[in-house]
Amino acid sequence: MRRITNLPLLVFFLSFATLWLAAEIGAHLRGRLVLQEEDHHRDFDVILAAALTLLGLIIGFSFSMVISRYDQRKNYEENEANAIGTEYLRTKLLPEAETIKVRELMKDYLEKRILFYQAGSEEELKSINNQTTQLQNALWSIVEVTAEQQPTPTTALVVSGMNDVLNAQGYTQAAWWNRLPTAAWLLLVIIAMMCNALIGYGARRRNTSALVILPLVISISFFLIADIDSPRHGFIRVVPENLLSLHESLPAN
Repeated sequence: MRRITNLPLLVFFLSFATLWLAAEIGAHLRGRLVLQEEDHHRDFDVILAAALTLLGLIIGFSFSMVISRYDQRKNYEENEANAIGTEYLRTKLLPEAETIKVRELMKDYLEKRILFYQAGSEEELKSINNQTTQLQNALWSIVEVTAEQQPTPTTALVVSGMNDVLNAQGYTQAAWWNRLPTAAWLLLVIIAMMCNALIGYGARRRNTSALVILPLVISISFFLIADIDSPRHGFIRVVPENLLSLHESLPAN
């Protein structure tokens, strides 16, 4: 399910075909099970209204969930840029030799964090993550050794800042893994199929255009949910504006 939701356009076409088919099945069943009682129509209208209301609520909750996750990814990008920028300034408190080493490593680290947001393939992302881990180990090794050799309050401040940098990367990664649960997607699909089947069953006459409208609207909603929920493959993506701005502000050498 996760591989499908990573491709919003595929979600749109699959959901539209599935929901339209459900509406056609409902219309076919009505043709074979015709009931003319007025009470039947009244009860059916109540059931249809309740089902559509439930579907609308679930779609609304799903939108709220994916938008909150999108905002979270944006906030962590900002926090990560702030942590890296602050630590870059704090490295001035280290001895000159360590300052030069750490700053060069932090520039490379910043470039890798920008590439993390721009990576499109899993292989590229894996390579970026491996290089990021190596840079983190190198950065932490330098400040750790310096702190052991010079256990001063200023060195402790640098160590604390480096810890914030590493934590910020972890929070960012966790936010990118935090997606709409598969169970929520299954619930959306099942209820949407049932609603479209009810629409088809309740149609007074076989009208193909009428049976297309609801599947199209719901498919567009599913597309938007999948697009926002897919941080790496969607059209709506988090742009590392703060990290790019920080990269431009740092001196070249």
